[in-house]
Amino acid sequence: MTGKGFILSRRTIRRDSRECVELWISTESGPVRLISGPQTSVCFIRTSHLEQVQNLIRAKGLDITPEAVNFKTLEQEEVILLRCADDFTRHKLRREMQSAGLSLYEGDIKSEDRFLMERFAYGAVSYYGTPVNNEIVNAKVKGTQFRPQLTSVSVDIECDEKENLYSIAVASETMNRVWLNTAGTTPVTDEFATFDVINLPGEKEVLTAFCKAVAELDPDVILGWNIKQFDLAVLNRMARRQGIPLTLGRQGETLTVREWEDGSQVIAEIPGRCIIDGIDALKTMTWQFESFALDFVANALLNKRKLITGGDKLEEIKTLYRDNPSHLVAYNHQDCVLVNDIAEHTRFIDFLILRSTLTGLDMTRPGGSVAAFINVYLPKLHRQGYVCGIRPENGGLASPGGYVMTSRPGLYNNVLVLDFKSLYPSIIRTFLIDPLGLAEGLLHPENAIEGYRGAMFSRTEHFLPDIIAGLWQQRDEAKKQQDAPRSQAIKILMNSFYGVLGSGGCPFYDPRLASSITMRGHDIMKTTAGWIEDAGYEVIYGDTDSTFVFTGDDCTPRQAELIGTQLQDMINRRWRETLKQDFNLHCHLEIEFETHFRRFFMPTIRGSDEGSKKRYAGVAVKEGKEQLIFKGLENVRSDWTALARQFQEKLYALVFAEQSPEDYIRTLLNDIRAGKLDNLLVYARRLRKPLNAYTRTQPPHVKAARQADEMNMAAGKPLQYQHRTTVRYVVTIAGPQAVGYVTQPPDYEHYIEKQIRPIAESILPATGINYDDIDNQQLGLF
Repeated sequence: MTGKGFILSRRTIRRDSRECVELWISTESGPVRLISGPQTSVCFIRTSHLEQVQNLIRAKGLDITPEAVNFKTLEQEEVILLRCADDFTRHKLRREMQSAGLSLYEGDIKSEDRFLMERFAYGAVSYYGTPVNNEIVNAKVKGTQFRPQLTSVSVDIECDEKENLYSIAVASETMNRVWLNTAGTTPVTDEFATFDVINLPGEKEVLTAFCKAVAELDPDVILGWNIKQFDLAVLNRMARRQGIPLTLGRQGETLTVREWEDGSQVIAEIPGRCIIDGIDALKTMTWQFESFALDFVANALLNKRKLITGGDKLEEIKTLYRDNPSHLVAYNHQDCVLVNDIAEHTRFIDFLILRSTLTGLDMTRPGGSVAAFINVYLPKLHRQGYVCGIRPENGGLASPGGYVMTSRPGLYNNVLVLDFKSLYPSIIRTFLIDPLGLAEGLLHPENAIEGYRGAMFSRTEHFLPDIIAGLWQQRDEAKKQQDAPRSQAIKILMNSFYGVLGSGGCPFYDPRLASSITMRGHDIMKTTAGWIEDAGYEVIYGDTDSTFVFTGDDCTPRQAELIGTQLQDMINRRWRETLKQDFNLHCHLEIEFETHFRRFFMPTIRGSDEGSKKRYAGVAVKEGKEQLIFKGLENVRSDWTALARQFQEKLYALVFAEQSPEDYIRTLLNDIRAGKLDNLLVYARRLRKPLNAYTRTQPPHVKAARQADEMNMAAGKPLQYQHRTTVRYVVTIAGPQAVGYVTQPPDYEHYIEKQIRPIAESILPATGINYDDIDNQQLGLF
């Protein structure tokens, strides 16, 4: 039997005492379960270590067979393949070799991942095998092209702090339902227009009905908000307590959950289905929000809210369950609907499908830049007779970061921004930076390209420049087709390559690779700035791939845009000429005139005359319209209050419009002291570790959290702030106090001195105004 489909889940299972790879795939005719033939787990050691490793294998009784292969390390050392009976044996070998101080190459690659990558199977596979009992056995697979149409359901649960289940809701195109546990409340008799309510007498019955409904729906994807860390982990504990399996997988397979003891990570797997957490998906897509709480994200993206907002949500949920279960089930279902709406708005399922087809990463996996690089690069490397390296134990040596020029602070008219298009991928393409290229370049330096820190790169033997070239072409096609998820997936993948090569968590890590990218970037930026200065313009700032050019006060918008285009064309021409003449290389560097700031402000470092870095603001002219842009300033920082952000935006707008801000500032100060702006005084900071782990220092949000939980304890209420969570607090005359636990009035002078004054004093000197002349209420005392 033959066919093709998209991989939904993968794992290694045991059949007849041998390990096999199980793949569930989505096909045009429905889900299919593939079972490979028996697999062994492989890794490599240096040939020079063979005798030591054989002694270790015999001493530990490991079922491992050495095999001679024509492979070597990137340092040109010959290696031996070790064929392990199973993954458990390979894991044990890794531990034993680490204890013995011996190097094991590719010892951390899972069998199912190796099975797919070596067949260049990224997301989609074609297969053939023998149908037996609703599965395809002895399946052979290889990579192919296939775009699936996946079905999904959103899931959300409600419970108390002791994990007593109240309700479970699902929302999909074909089923919208809430199961209510009536053991602690009255049954719901209301009829709802958009969903059904099923009243059941206990937790066990609700869990059983939920599993039955998932089997009936048979979705490819299960969605949720923090679904792995919370919903599925809690449901798994509930099921264990009730002594029943959670059969959420296909063919009756059960949910498996692995939790770290410190609560830092949860891995949940459902055979035959993808589990997608909306938070992980948006972060992988590089969305940024002040908070990733569902209510905040839904409001920001969709202008929609949860049915319970603010306050003590847990207490309100408990009260609703006891007194108003109709409102509780509506709230439960609405959370599922919001997740579906966010998924549709951002198209994050499409994005994850495309990321999987580009990199081979499991759709359920967040991040994974290193794993993506290994999947794409390692099979190619093997075919050249090399194995990948070993992750450095100490994290490796740091490589220089991106170029950042000390700015020339001030208030300007007419600043142009010229950006290199995907600078680091362009450098990799142009200068042929590549792990294999480094190994071959050092082996044959006579015609290699010189990098940095002793690097030499082969002109003929490399993979990464060609991989980037292919991705670049695909992204251009995606842009033409207005396929935003595909374009974004490719952009993120290309831009991750530099970070991967410079990461101590990557087996291809080599400081010569990352340094040859960033240090080349430094030289490119400095040379570019020099050419611009030679043309008669002033470069006031440079940052990684962006150059800021002051053209003069008297330019019209049309003249400024013309200058930007001329500089763009001149720089691109000169780089083509320079690279051909000096390196005999084809240039893939491309700079673009990106933005014209009609008014632009670059602040100083606080308490210094030196220009700041990565912090500026301006009024940009885009398509004939003006837009106020902030970078790195309080307006875009989540740890500053709404008061600070609103003040800075209004103040800068007045300054950029050449209007006096003095009356506005005086009125604002009076309103703060009169208590008219108390709703804008809330700070929000996240606890990065459990509350009791803050022993050496106690930042304000920690003090506020501790005081709040002391009040909770005294009142016999559940503690809210013991684990990683966001603390919203106000600074009062008695110190920081969490919202909902405020017992004293706000310390208005704190907000004026710590929020208003620093913002005002960053820009007012450029206008000739002294802040103290405005806020002079204290002068009469002296």
